[in-house]
Amino acid sequence: KGPLVHGYRELNDLAERHQTAFRFESTVMDGAPIFSLWREALVGVELQSFRGVLNSTTNLILTRMEQGYTFQECVDYAQSIGIAESDPSGDIDGWDAAVKIAALVTVLMGSPLKPQEVTRVGIRSITLDQVQSANLEDKRWKLICEAEQVEGEVQASVRPEKISIDDPLYGLNGTSSAVTFKTDTLGDLTITEQDPGPHTTAYGLFADMLNALRDYPSSID
Repeated sequence: KGPLVHGYRELNDLAERHQTAFRFESTVMDGAPIFSLWREALVGVELQSFRGVLNSTTNLILTRMEQGYTFQECVDYAQSIGIAESDPSGDIDGWDAAVKIAALVTVLMGSPLKPQEVTRVGIRSITLDQVQSANLEDKRWKLICEAEQVEGEVQASVRPEKISIDDPLYGLNGTSSAVTFKTDTLGDLTITEQDPGPHTTAYGLFADMLNALRDYPSSID
């Protein structure tokens, strides 16, 4: 993710000069076709805003807290199954989500954005009582990622929100993620990924390789 958000234009230009491809599908939502969708199928469509749940670890933690587990128990579980790192702060403090927002804005909106420019609030302050109280209201806590074009500038944030049952992100459980793109031509488009794992990330890498070889067959040599 780092090279993408800090050097996208330079790396893309370098690849073009060498008649090859710079691809990075698995940086956001594992192997789900986010960047390739816009590159191939949505040519000429303008992205006005997006909203989604982009961090699997925090969604898993919040889902298990709904089942009565404490925050620390949920973190420990996420680490035990290999979803959270030994230092989970990048996920629970919102940094991973902020980097993904920056990647989407930089590539899909054509507006370079650094993670530090994303308004960021993590889930450390969300208590078990808050999560269970929300359930009694038929609401759920989610770490929501958003970005919007406003008068030529991009406003971006990641923060916990209590969402209602009519929200398209309400039904996301466990490590699932989703993003809704608001476009000028096709209205709202939503991509949902159910319970991704290492195999879905691996597929994103494999698909990038196949697309690169298709678009630049001379690179096979």
